[in-house]
Amino acid sequence: MYAKSTLPNGIRIVTERIAAVRSAAIGIWADVGSACERPEQRGISHLVEHMLFKGTARRSAREIAETMDRVGGNLNAFTDKESTCYYARVIDRHVPLAIDVLGDMFLASRFDPEDVRREQSVVLEEIKMYDDSPDEVIHDLFVRLMWSNSKLGDPVIGFPHTIAALRSEDLRAHMRERYVPRNVVVTVAGNVEHEAIVAEFERTFGGFEGNESPPVPERVRLSPGSLVVTRDVEQVYLIVGTRGLPAADEDRYALSVIDTALGGGMSSRLFQEIREERGLAYSVGSFQLAYRDAGLFAVSAGTSVEHAQETIGLIREAFRETYERGLGTAEIELAKEHLKGSLTLALESVSGRMMRLGRNELTFGRQIDEDELEKKIDAVGVADVRRLAQSIFAPESWGLCVLGPIDENDIDWTPAVA
Repeated sequence: MYAKSTLPNGIRIVTERIAAVRSAAIGIWADVGSACERPEQRGISHLVEHMLFKGTARRSAREIAETMDRVGGNLNAFTDKESTCYYARVIDRHVPLAIDVLGDMFLASRFDPEDVRREQSVVLEEIKMYDDSPDEVIHDLFVRLMWSNSKLGDPVIGFPHTIAALRSEDLRAHMRERYVPRNVVVTVAGNVEHEAIVAEFERTFGGFEGNESPPVPERVRLSPGSLVVTRDVEQVYLIVGTRGLPAADEDRYALSVIDTALGGGMSSRLFQEIREERGLAYSVGSFQLAYRDAGLFAVSAGTSVEHAQETIGLIREAFRETYERGLGTAEIELAKEHLKGSLTLALESVSGRMMRLGRNELTFGRQIDEDELEKKIDAVGVADVRRLAQSIFAPESWGLCVLGPIDENDIDWTPAVA
């Protein structure tokens, strides 16, 4: 089902043919994110992403949008800490058009100074929007706490002063330096033929040149601690977390089992105890952040001032119990079945499959199919979970971040010891 080719200039093209659908999702991935930015240019990768929609030598911003709307297609992009992706989803017969539009944006965007000024204002409004969303702010604060003084710790969107200082020549230089063939991966999933996709991209990207080496992952030092930010909002938002795993670590399957068992669903330990049994919170769940050379694992919740300390205590107790005892066989088996079912459901979408192709290629340099994933999940046992838990849940690695109508004196976060 998978096929991979490399163009003469170094661009990798990975496809997955799904003959049962009438659509296709196309993604152009640049191995570029906020983790490769200089501190004074924090947010430049995200601003570049915005600017690629603002017009080329052949199409205005309006014409880019109308071209895709005319065929019922979707066009979008995102930037994270280690990559940027420009993608489209169209009916299969419009795949050449989508490739032409994406290629035009990627290779010939204008970066007109007036457009840049307008888009800087848009991004500054986007920052304000996030600042008005406590659940977004708490996650940024938590990452900055746990990875302080690192590129991975800073927000992808940047800061108002760094965004305002950028100029069109800075964006062009960033693209020349980072958007080079060796750092670009194309992924396509849907009713497509690999050879036809390669031919289209060879035609569109054949003259694309550049020779920058791939980004070197940052070695991040964990900086656990506690942070309480007083803000006049309706709830107390909190995150208790610890070290996680890099994206390619072989123990990632065991961590996914722990994640699912502790806070990954309605039957998870913390959802049942905090929400169902005690009624302390509406929202509670665990999550992972995994990058090339670092990762975090955490539990987040939203609760009232009077319930904040109890909720924090229950999460800490779950961490301590997992550190000391691991998970039981029944908990592990339930988590494994949940994971496999979630995997199957996620693969029902051609866009989801396209995204998986890109992340696999950038992280592993190969595709990991469903059979291999299921075997790896099934292989996780009690001993694997116990060994991993002893590493990532060591109490000295725990961190706490709290935001809400609460004072730091209201929170007891004494240094955790084994």
